Amino acid sequence: MAVASAAPGSIFWKQLLFSVLVLILFCHACQKISLQVPSHLQAETLVGKVNLEECLKSASLILSSDPAFRILEDGSIYTTHDLILSSERKSFSIFLSDSQRQEQKEIEVVLSARGNTARKKRHTKDTVLKRSKRRWAPIPCSLMENSLGPFPQHIQQIQSDAAQNYTIFYSISGPGVDKEPFNLFYIEKDTGDIFCTRSIDREQYEQFSLYGYATTTDGYAPEYPLPLVIKIEDDNDNAPYFENKVTTFSVPENCRSGTSVGQVTAVDHDEPGTLHTRLKYKILQQIPDQPKHFSIHPDTGVITTSTPFLDREKCDTYQLIMEVRDMGGQPFGLFNTGTITISLEDENDNSPYFTETSYFAEVEENRIDVEILRMKVHDQDLPNTAYSKAVYTILQGNENGNFEISTDPNTNEGVLCVVKPLNYELSRQVVLQIGVLNEAQFSKAANSQTPTMCTATVTVKVKDSDEGPECQPPVKVIQSKDGLPAGQELLGYKASDPETRNGEGLKYQKLGDEDNWFEINEHTGDLRTLKILDRESKFVKNNQYNISVVATDTVGRSCTGTLVVLLEDDNDHTPQIDKEVTICQHNTDFAVLKPVDLDGPDNGPPFQFFLDNSAKKFWTLETKEDGKTAVLRQQHNLDYNYYSVPIQINDRHGFGKKHVLSVRVCDCTTPSDCRMSIKGERDVKPSNVILGRWAILAMVLGSALLLCILFTCFCVTAKRTVKKCFPEDVAQQNLIVSNTEGPGEEVMEANIRLPTQTSNICDTSMSVGTLGGQGIKTQQSFEMVKGGYTLDSSKGGGHQTLESGKGIGQGVTDTGRYAYTDWQSFTQPRLGEESIRGHTLIKN
Repeated sequence: MAVASAAPGSIFWKQLLFSVLVLILFCHACQKISLQVPSHLQAETLVGKVNLEECLKSASLILSSDPAFRILEDGSIYTTHDLILSSERKSFSIFLSDSQRQEQKEIEVVLSARGNTARKKRHTKDTVLKRSKRRWAPIPCSLMENSLGPFPQHIQQIQSDAAQNYTIFYSISGPGVDKEPFNLFYIEKDTGDIFCTRSIDREQYEQFSLYGYATTTDGYAPEYPLPLVIKIEDDNDNAPYFENKVTTFSVPENCRSGTSVGQVTAVDHDEPGTLHTRLKYKILQQIPDQPKHFSIHPDTGVITTSTPFLDREKCDTYQLIMEVRDMGGQPFGLFNTGTITISLEDENDNSPYFTETSYFAEVEENRIDVEILRMKVHDQDLPNTAYSKAVYTILQGNENGNFEISTDPNTNEGVLCVVKPLNYELSRQVVLQIGVLNEAQFSKAANSQTPTMCTATVTVKVKDSDEGPECQPPVKVIQSKDGLPAGQELLGYKASDPETRNGEGLKYQKLGDEDNWFEINEHTGDLRTLKILDRESKFVKNNQYNISVVATDTVGRSCTGTLVVLLEDDNDHTPQIDKEVTICQHNTDFAVLKPVDLDGPDNGPPFQFFLDNSAKKFWTLETKEDGKTAVLRQQHNLDYNYYSVPIQINDRHGFGKKHVLSVRVCDCTTPSDCRMSIKGERDVKPSNVILGRWAILAMVLGSALLLCILFTCFCVTAKRTVKKCFPEDVAQQNLIVSNTEGPGEEVMEANIRLPTQTSNICDTSMSVGTLGGQGIKTQQSFEMVKGGYTLDSSKGGGHQTLESGKGIGQGVTDTGRYAYTDWQSFTQPRLGEESIRGHTLIKN
């Protein structure tokens, strides 16, 4: 694809504005592209655009064969200066090159001019332009590094066949010319000879990739850019050297011949794969030099052992002076040296041995936890390791366990101690045989010997000492009958003096007697009972009662022993049984009897059960096979009640007694459900039920709610308006307006009472007449109470009763009765008020 355009602003801007035609052509990659442009193009004018990726996707170099045009990376073609096409058509090529893939492509561009048909011919030696590539091709070229010159040094010459027809100028570009290192190469413009200006180090620049160009005097490029690769030939100017000047390896001692010790490596900066970097290794010297224990592979540098006799105890470190030489080890090759240190790793190939073959020690009898001897050993293996740390063992003479030997971690000595007292009277001398080995197992190397344990003899002399009393055996058992009464004597605990073998002069005391059954004779140690001995006591365990006794000599030395009184069981307890059983008829019709005998097994079950003849009418008794239980069963279903059942229970020896068993026959499923407490009656006692806090709270709230309801009903009843009721003779009575302060003669104090019964209230409404001829009705309510009246006047929303005119508890002679003064003070104001109100209404 190409786009042609012309920039405005030239002298022909009107013509260019209308005549420049931009063509977009779709073409195949690397084919000829034609563009129509004006005959006069100014500098930096966009001529068109070519799709370079369709021809070569990864072009590292884009060049134009005509210097009048420059090509951008996106394929845009611009003029480099003002250009007038001298002919109707002008062509040039775009060269694409991929240096990595060594691939080159060419795109031919043809420009067609409009408006100017004048042609300007090229100054050439021949009127016909012929392109030939017979001599324009890459030429292998090399240059020796560190060359001594003379400089400038000729390398090679490039020539183009176009020089036969044109005047050609040559040029080069790339690293060493216009890139680092600058000015290393240059080319003669007319001849194409390439020169080097100074010596080159191959280790710094292995090769140079240049491009050569051939152009005519007017800038036309008749040739592709020519890749020129100048390779720098290696010179053996670098000596090999070891990466580490001092290298350390390690190898176990006594290892087999041919064991790999390590590998040394050297570096040579000359060209790989050449004789300059073909290295050879050699051991120049071994320190110490005799015997020779190591060898090295000349090509790989692997060091191996050559003998199996490496012994760390003789020499623990070796040094090897190594040489590495290039040129395959030839004498004229460059070389270097280095030092290798080889350390031998220790193995347990030496057994420890005692410095002496026999030892002597003394110890007093009865001494314990005392050190009596220290034994030294030598071991040639590496100190403070498992290969040299000693482990001591008592081989013989310690059958009673009186001695113990351990290793001092600091000195590696064997420490012999007495851990159990020795008795001079039994043995005055003890001979021990002690052996020693290492913590680590003995090495099984090829040249190592079979390990042997080194032994030594220790003679321990026991010294006599004045000893205290001896309690032997520590525990003594005596037997006694069960039920032995108080005041009886028993043989006690006996201690003795080990020197005299008797107990003279010893005193005895009790240390422990839980239930204080005995007293002890301080001179003989015999016991005397203080209580009746009871095998069934809680202080007796497994028929044994323990007493602790201490024996003390005249000096105050003592020993302690234990006296165990073994009580022989006596058949002094009859079988016992629960006094009450329950039979739930909803579940079973029988009860299981399980007697208990506090005596021992010899005086216990199997039991014998006998039912009294008086109870056989209603009950049966069946003994189980084991003789430990029996089943009491009803003959028929009995009423729910309590029944007394006489039963005789004997042990295996026939010792027993009669029990009256209370049997409760109940209407229940399990005995715990039965509530029968007395004969024929249900248990009305409250069950042991514990109310929770929520139940108690619910009861309190319920009670409070009930009280609130009762109080509300009472208040409503008290506030209810009670209508006045007239007595039967109301028709014969008149209300008379009077200013008389006292009541009528017929009003007696005895007739004035407080209303007590609401059942006498009758609701009657009537008109009390018309006062002064007016139609105003005054409604009064009367209540008849046992011949008396209670006047309740309603006016102005107020409510006043006789009771309100007196204080609580004042003037009350008996229930519901008021004094005359109270009646007067209540009625007089009301009569006067009604009279005044009536007169006022009449006037109005």
